Amino acid sequence: MKICILSGTEIKNREMLHSILKDSLSLPEWYGRNLDALYDCLTEIQEITEIQVLQKSNLEKHLGRYANYLIKVIEQAKKENPRICLKLEE
Repeated sequence: MKICILSGTEIKNREMLHSILKDSLSLPEWYGRNLDALYDCLTEIQEITEIQVLQKSNLEKHLGRYANYLIKVIEQAKKENPRICLKLEE
């Protein structure tokens, strides 16, 4: 199982978020560092993958509404790909 931890206290901007996602999920080189590309990649993942969002309120403070869009994208990808698991922690 692969685990990706998105810590709201560590992630300060979108660039940092997408770098962490790319590295921890081993996303392909063509990953476009945006939510559409993230959705495409998540729906293609073949390995059981848990995405943990920690300190969600801090993530929202740093990313604004983009944090909520991120979570919605992960939830939508989870519906398409049963190998994706999302854990939210306030």
